Amino acid sequence: MSEAPQGSDEPLLRRLSVTGLWLLVVNGMIGAGIFGLPAEAARLAGGFGPWLFVICAALILPVMLVFAALSSRFGNTGGPMLYAATAFGPMVGFQAGWAYYVARLTAFSANLSLLVATLGYFLPGTAEPGARAALLALICLLFVALNVIGTRDAIRSLGLLTLLKFLPLLAIVVLGAAYIDPALLAPTLAQAPPPGEFGAALLLLIYAYVGFESGLVPAGEARRPERDMPRALLAALATVALLYAGVQFASMAVLPALAASNQPLVDVGAALLGPAGAWLVMGGVAVSVGGNLLGSMFSTPRVTYRLARDGYLPRWFGAVHPRFRTPVWSIVCYGVLGFLLALKGSFAWLAALSVVTRILLYLTCVAALPRLERLDGAATPFRMPGGHLVTCSATLVCVGLMTQVDAAAWLATAAFLGTGSLLYLFARAGRRTN
Repeated sequence: MSEAPQGSDEPLLRRLSVTGLWLLVVNGMIGAGIFGLPAEAARLAGGFGPWLFVICAALILPVMLVFAALSSRFGNTGGPMLYAATAFGPMVGFQAGWAYYVARLTAFSANLSLLVATLGYFLPGTAEPGARAALLALICLLFVALNVIGTRDAIRSLGLLTLLKFLPLLAIVVLGAAYIDPALLAPTLAQAPPPGEFGAALLLLIYAYVGFESGLVPAGEARRPERDMPRALLAALATVALLYAGVQFASMAVLPALAASNQPLVDVGAALLGPAGAWLVMGGVAVSVGGNLLGSMFSTPRVTYRLARDGYLPRWFGAVHPRFRTPVWSIVCYGVLGFLLALKGSFAWLAALSVVTRILLYLTCVAALPRLERLDGAATPFRMPGGHLVTCSATLVCVGLMTQVDAAAWLATAAFLGTGSLLYLFARAGRRTN
């Protein structure tokens, strides 16, 4: 099955193992944020900071359990878009795909700019407009080539980047363990911040766990999606939660003034290993962002591929390379758009919009699970513990995340989704005339 195409409707090859899916999920969650969040966690929660990462993992767990149950029901490409379309019809599915694509494209462009800025730490002169544009183009071209050439090469490269990403973080945890006071490992209510600051800290840190949905989109290339998707999701959450908490414990122990640092893990690396430690962490930032970019380049073009296969985008988005069996033009288009948006650089409002669309996407998928169970009357292959209690908890988490969204972001999102509705209507009219 690993080498077999899925059939005439979707001629991609099933080459992704549970390890490959885990890599996609992990890199969807771990970007550059963890390299800056320890200072914010220390500022907002002090000695309780490491436990906030554990609490946030527990809060996002119901959402991920719902996605695990959903992913176990579907074996085709699409992820959240496919779940929404099956539960609520093609228009909602189109909007989910549209929202996901632009949210990921925006994040891709922001991280691409961040990667170039980070590389400037090692390559002075790359901040010049011409050098910056050339470096942006080179990175995009490299990622496009890796993804077009084939799934195996892209996932192997992602595996290498993930290993290199983990090295500085694990070094901080292992070397910093010698500085940790055992008393820090036992949380007390006295350490917890006041309710107002506690809520603000939770809302900030929980975003360190979002992005996992990107690993669900290429289900059509998974060997056994009904089994491997849930395993990859839950294994990734456990890995990331342990890593985040370990990094926070070590950082607090090594750098008492952690809350005042502008580049906390760089300062922690320098405290542990001197200038070489700072270089190691900066390299980790670059590799971490690179892994996030490569994972996004792998997953997100599958959305336009799926929309084209369903007749809502021009057919060339759904074209598959005759040799490599990858959605070549969807990958190329994503790389070009990411480069152009990063080159322009003025997309702060889109970043806020991507937060809202992601939460709405989560809510839509949470609502899709009970509806799908009613529609087909079958339980999910993945046995979700807690049943409706988990679904209700996931809903509350998403509603809680919405409390930090301002009115301007909501207005921008409404305009954005209205545009998506018009695009859908035009696409449907075009299908009728063909």
